[in-house]
Amino acid sequence: MKVNKLQRVFLHKVNGQDVRLTDPNENFAITDVQHFYGGTYPILTNAKITGPEIINGEAQYRFETTMGTKG
Repeated sequence: MKVNKLQRVFLHKVNGQDVRLTDPNENFAITDVQHFYGGTYPILTNAKITGPEIINGEAQYRFETTMGTKG
């Protein structure tokens, strides 16, 4: 039996478009990745993390925020 580790990919919406963020370190916890990218994308510091969703052999995590939306 062969075990393959899925590559983690992090998605964040900017102006309605998904931005793919690569995994900075496979040993990081998901929250560590969130803090890592929080310097570049400050809105991520309060984002909710959903996933993983397995798509095309990748484990996709999504940073979701409601900042800037009305209603």
